[in-house]
Amino acid sequence: MSEELQTGLIRISDDVVATIAGLAALETPGIAAMSGGISEGLAKRLSGKNAQRGVSVEVGQVEAAIDLRVIVSYGSKIQEVCRDLQENVREAVENMTGLSVVEVNVKVEGVAFRDEETPAPVEDPLHRVK
Repeated sequence: MSEELQTGLIRISDDVVATIAGLAALETPGIAAMSGGISEGLAKRLSGKNAQRGVSVEVGQVEAAIDLRVIVSYGSKIQEVCRDLQENVREAVENMTGLSVVEVNVKVEGVAFRDEETPAPVEDPLHRVK
């Protein structure tokens, strides 16, 4: 987002929008975790951007589009959880940034069972020997 005022310019980075979306997603009932691939997991560990795991955003001047990859809790109604997720993320991003969220796309990549609190960590292919 970029807004020019009499006193200067305001810009909101993609990383800020992704962090807001990721935190709002994790607060949604029925969402067990965010999902990320092996390369994303390694990149996020190296860069320290774990709050943005499973989140991709496109931010324009006044609009944003958000893609989420999630793991839902077993027994949840996936359609309802995803609708709630879309609404929670849209509301959080719009309220905090003033951007208009044009779409929130959700891809369910897994199911977490009750005895699993979080999915198994992604193994680092560079460090196989302990």
